[in-house]
Amino acid sequence: MSVEAELRAEFDRGERQETAVFNVLPYALLAAATLLTLLQPLWGAPVRLPVVLALAGAVTLWMLWFHTLHPQGRMGLYYVGLMGLTTGLVALAPVYGLFAFAGYPQAFAYLSGRWRYAGAAATATVSAVAYLGGAAGLAAGAWWEWLAVSAISIALASVFFAFSERVDVRDHRQKRALAALRESQLELQAALAENAELHARLLESARAAGVLDERQRMAREFHDTVAQGLAGIVTQLQAAEPDLDGPPAALGHVGAAIDLARDSLAETRRTVHAVQPAMLAEAELPAAIGDVARRWGDAHRIDVELTITGDPRPMHPDVELALLRTAQEALANVAKHAGAGRVGLTLSYLDDLVTLDVRDDGAGFVPGTTWAGDAARGGFGLAGMRQRVQRLAGRLEIESEPGGGTAISVAVPAIPAG
Repeated sequence: MSVEAELRAEFDRGERQETAVFNVLPYALLAAATLLTLLQPLWGAPVRLPVVLALAGAVTLWMLWFHTLHPQGRMGLYYVGLMGLTTGLVALAPVYGLFAFAGYPQAFAYLSGRWRYAGAAATATVSAVAYLGGAAGLAAGAWWEWLAVSAISIALASVFFAFSERVDVRDHRQKRALAALRESQLELQAALAENAELHARLLESARAAGVLDERQRMAREFHDTVAQGLAGIVTQLQAAEPDLDGPPAALGHVGAAIDLARDSLAETRRTVHAVQPAMLAEAELPAAIGDVARRWGDAHRIDVELTITGDPRPMHPDVELALLRTAQEALANVAKHAGAGRVGLTLSYLDDLVTLDVRDDGAGFVPGTTWAGDAARGGFGLAGMRQRVQRLAGRLEIESEPGGGTAISVAVPAIPAG
């Protein structure tokens, strides 16, 4: 809890306690004075009990109506009536001087300005009557004493009221300061939230700009290396094709090589222009992977089977591209290293994941022993697939053993398109 909240809670708790005491105090003092009055006959002190009890009942009803039930009513009238009834009680039974003390907090709460001090003076003069023994004391000629006690009581009450007003003003200022501090804290929290959102947007913009710069750099590299090399391969194969004189199978392999080189060149050029892969631009991911598998199987004379499970749905372009590239790279690795006769691909759409499994019945290998050789063979291979998947917070797992084939499993978050 903040300091401001602690102070506000302390103020609220103090106010509740003060309000409870203020509401109950007059009734408690009236009950105590009435009890003592009822006991006075036991001490031999004469008391006009019927009149006193009637006045006490009237005071109770008067306070109940104004002080308890209608504290926002005509409080000036209430205070005048309260002092009149209290004067009668004190005159008949001086012990009600206890109850007369309740006039001070009520004057401070229900009156304002100079009327507060007038109420304090009225309470002091009534209390002075009690100090001198009630109306009997005044009848005995104690007027000068009453005036002296009243003057001293009025002076003390005035000083106390002046001090209480200062404390009251200070409390109100502290409450306003706490309210202003609370408002400032809320504004600061809103500003911090807005700044955090802006910071997140800036980071996203910076990330996007970095990705764009990297893509542009890679596009230039592809254009200057891969695209130029593929174009040269296509040109050389086309130039050599008319002069070839050999078995039809060899001519078929050359034709397949030309077709693959042309497709790769087209794909590279689309990548250079920062466009989605042609297969994803023209078809959904299952169809694109199916087309890749079919063409790869035809080119390498290997049986390929694609299985789709779950509910296929459009995914974010980065997700679909990662899965498509994984399928292409995995099939390329099978062609280069596995010597397989059969390959199975399974594309699965789960609630929060999309997975791709590529299994072959080829030579297999010991996982972890071929990572260093991937780059040496001219490509990223398994390491490249892992890096691409990890950029999407996905995972790549490999199961293989010599002579037991290989299974590559990729799982990436199912980020919906758009």
